[in-house]
Amino acid sequence: MRAVVVRAVGGPEALEVVEVPVPVPGAGQVRVRVEAAAVNPVDAATRSGALVSAGLMAPREVIGVGWDTAGLIDEVGAGVVAFAPGDRVIGVRDRLDVALGTYAEFVVLDAAAVAPAPDRLSAAEAATLPLNGLTALQALDQLDPEPGATLLVTGAAGAVGGYAVELAALRGVRVVASAAAEDEAFVRSVGARWFVPRSADLADAVRDLVPGGVDAALDAAVVGLPALGAVRNRGAFVSVVAGAAPLPLRGIRVYEQWVAADSAALGRLSSLAGTGQLTLRVAGTMPLQEAGRAHRRLAEGGLRGRLVLVP
Repeated sequence: MRAVVVRAVGGPEALEVVEVPVPVPGAGQVRVRVEAAAVNPVDAATRSGALVSAGLMAPREVIGVGWDTAGLIDEVGAGVVAFAPGDRVIGVRDRLDVALGTYAEFVVLDAAAVAPAPDRLSAAEAATLPLNGLTALQALDQLDPEPGATLLVTGAAGAVGGYAVELAALRGVRVVASAAAEDEAFVRSVGARWFVPRSADLADAVRDLVPGGVDAALDAAVVGLPALGAVRNRGAFVSVVAGAAPLPLRGIRVYEQWVAADSAALGRLSSLAGTGQLTLRVAGTMPLQEAGRAHRRLAEGGLRGRLVLVP
């Protein structure tokens, strides 16, 4: 099969399409015939060697790329009863110790890392959900805001931020969304009660809307201290990027979100997407062999939604 790998870390030109053996699922695993694989910032960090430098990935000669996938179950390993060949699924590869990623024609995942795909949505749309949806959901779970609580979401028009706004609104949480001025209509459409342009002084602007500060902040844009400044004393704060969280000033509980594959949670997200309660956004599709071009476009910024590779 064809797969995209990195043999010498670097820029987008480091991505190579190679022929490798089709992987075989072990006990508790499934093999997915990939129909779509989303392109995420963590993929660029994998390609550049940043994950190795940070100690999150062991150095090796060949590095697979890609976390998100949507496709069809092709084969199941021993002990798998929840899925069968032909099932349409989404999945996330959260393990960095395996040789190949989802930028490939086939990928083997633990059965606990896949869930039924959303109804009535394309594979490209479905592939944008697993990593970013789980990150938003699990970050909200750490904050655990009660209905009626106030929450700041930075990067609210991005992939993680957009899901966070919608999921929080579904819980009855009142959301202050921070994004570019041109994204105000979108973030309000997915559930934000208030809007703050990212060009504003964030803490002051949020406190003008919510005197005393919000109960919690989900920092999808990695703003750091300005977002913390918008949180009330003894509130809560979560960063979705490891190592980016500020110190826990003023008794604020500060968390870092490390995403974990979770079939049940992914299934809930899939159901919400299938009923139109989550908005899946595809910035564009490209053939698998154009992964380098997709990474160059990702680096340019300004995308709304995710680019998706199609084998």
